[in-house]
Amino acid sequence: MNVFGAVKTSINTREAAERYGVEVNRHGKALCPFHNDRNPSLFVDDDHYHCFACGEHGDVIDFTAKLHGLTLYDAAKKLAYDFGITQDKPPDKAMQEKLNKKSEAQRLRENEKLCFSALLEYMKLLQEWKRLYAPRSPEDTQDDRFVEACHTLDYVEYLVDLLIMGDSYERTEVIDMMMTDGKLQKLQMHLKKHRKERSYEQEER
Repeated sequence: MNVFGAVKTSINTREAAERYGVEVNRHGKALCPFHNDRNPSLFVDDDHYHCFACGEHGDVIDFTAKLHGLTLYDAAKKLAYDFGITQDKPPDKAMQEKLNKKSEAQRLRENEKLCFSALLEYMKLLQEWKRLYAPRSPEDTQDDRFVEACHTLDYVEYLVDLLIMGDSYERTEVIDMMMTDGKLQKLQMHLKKHRKERSYEQEER
């Protein structure tokens, strides 16, 4: 078992946040340490965190790395040291069962990060399109990007909200939906296409 597996099996994000001086209330809210936060905008759950103000998002190792300015590997080693995790002792049967469950949870978490990243980028793109390409008069022909934003934005915002604030069942439902029939890959390709178009438009200017 490597240090990443040991840490993710043994330490949750809330434990690490509180260990490193972030006060988390009973609702999972805290002042975000990653920006000048005056009102609690950081949501901390056992398996992830998200700041509604600055957008920081990740798991226990991401949190520790960002907080202390470390690489992910050094953050994992710090967590292992600070929480007294030993890696040289072979796991007993109960621990092995926990590890097996954790590996599945880790796979789900990795998929969640991919889905969240794509959906968040898409949401911001749709918000931009709705603002930039709105018709200026009733006679104007509606831009396809404006139409797509009108039809899709509310739903994408709903999915992003579920990945941030939903319980584990709701988040899993979103991930399963996105991973079915290549939906995530199609969205990633859609975003890549428009990133290239935007880059080309900027070069033309």
